[in-house]
Amino acid sequence: MSTVAILGAGELGGATAHALAERGCVSRVLLIDPHGQVAAGKALDIQQAGAISAFPTRLEGTTDPTRVAGCSVCVVADRAGPAASEWRRDDSLDTVARFARDAAAAPLVFAGFGQESLMRALAAETGIARRRLIGSAPEALVAAVRAMVAMEAGCSVTEVSLSVLGRAPRAIVVPWVEASIAGYALEKVLTQAQLARVEARLARLWPPGPYTLGLAAAEVVEAIVRWSRRPRCVTAVLDGEFGARGQAGAIPAYLGPSGIERTSVPVLNTRERVQVEAALET
Repeated sequence: MSTVAILGAGELGGATAHALAERGCVSRVLLIDPHGQVAAGKALDIQQAGAISAFPTRLEGTTDPTRVAGCSVCVVADRAGPAASEWRRDDSLDTVARFARDAAAAPLVFAGFGQESLMRALAAETGIARRRLIGSAPEALVAAVRAMVAMEAGCSVTEVSLSVLGRAPRAIVVPWVEASIAGYALEKVLTQAQLARVEARLARLWPPGPYTLGLAAAEVVEAIVRWSRRPRCVTAVLDGEFGARGQAGAIPAYLGPSGIERTSVPVLNTRERVQVEAALET
């Protein structure tokens, strides 16, 4: 069992901590936030909920970011306070870089929906290994797309398998060639009109709310600590995939204790490949 540190005890940080505690996949969750005693109060609140939900996870809160040392995974979420916001490149690069250094080799999971530029800057300007930088928001988008497909097909969402590529919200690409419903090729189950309806709604699915993003971050963290054999759709700083280097984009990846073990480039038709390459050029 592992310890997960969460930088930021805002709404997203709290949702992530609660989701991790409910899953019981880690032994301890440490909320870190410089804003007074918010982290400690939120950790206590979630811990008391354990008596109702019967989860064994221990939660703590602190203002000391150096306590991240020794953690198995670190989550970059959002600040607490009246003007709560995600940690972004413009005003948080140095803070997150110090957090990453104190975390040694632990993977960094970026739980927000707008942290791509921060990930790129950390890779390019601080020398942090790309495999450690993992954005979890695409998992939330995948869940929403699966739900829409299930509605069109009249099936359970658990029967739908697909991934997303590119950059949300302006350039989301779903590789329909590889998607499936109950093991059958999705393109043989849905009509072109149904696929067009789903694609027309993609941009409106973004951004997900903090509770959904927190659940997605917890899903990615669990895949890391348990060395999952199933790929998760994450934001990664690309290293040659789709001809892009140093750009951040959504891609399926196998995750493990060191971060991204390997990416899994899906089969694309010509139109989808052009869309992905164009998205990563902007």
